[in-house]
Amino acid sequence: MEWSILFHKKFEEWLDTQTFALQRDIAAALLVLKEFGATLGRPYVDTLKGSSLPNLKELRVQHKGDPYRLLFAFDPQRKAIVLVGGNKAGEQRWYEKNIKIAEERFAEHLAQLEEEEK
Repeated sequence: MEWSILFHKKFEEWLDTQTFALQRDIAAALLVLKEFGATLGRPYVDTLKGSSLPNLKELRVQHKGDPYRLLFAFDPQRKAIVLVGGNKAGEQRWYEKNIKIAEERFAEHLAQLEEEEK
């Protein structure tokens, strides 16, 4: 089974500003997620602690020695939506800041799904 992956518009805007080499590394990691979906675990994916969402996860991407993280969750339709991306190197509060953003963006996504069902 191949899993669907969606991008939040703000994540897509961030991705568009990254170098081609980083985009290529992110695309490779996303292909692995697309193939294995919710069954993908470490070292590629880990569940995040400190989130109100029990299914908020991080996709781990190494690029030129830097740890990039893509925060995503599976929605009720079992599609992964990538919410936030960034380089966490040297940022002690990276998770604290970006988990909150991811939670807000996931809530937006769920509201949009609910609206589409009406």
